[in-house]
Amino acid sequence: MHSTDPTVIWRLTRGRATAHATIIPGTAHMTVMWFFDGVMDRAENYDSLDLAVARAEDIKGVLLRDGWMEPS
Repeated sequence: MHSTDPTVIWRLTRGRATAHATIIPGTAHMTVMWFFDGVMDRAENYDSLDLAVARAEDIKGVLLRDGWMEPS
């Protein structure tokens, strides 16, 4: 694994649907991407890994409140 490899930071399910967030580190910014059923929904760039992870966790919280669950 290299420091520039994409990393899935969480996965969720709701019924047969799946969601996950991936962070792609870069030299100028970090990119966080959300996928639903394997299709990218959104990508956002942040100046630091901490900000990217915080945003991804914020989205995870929204999804959990909407009925998504962490896989067992």
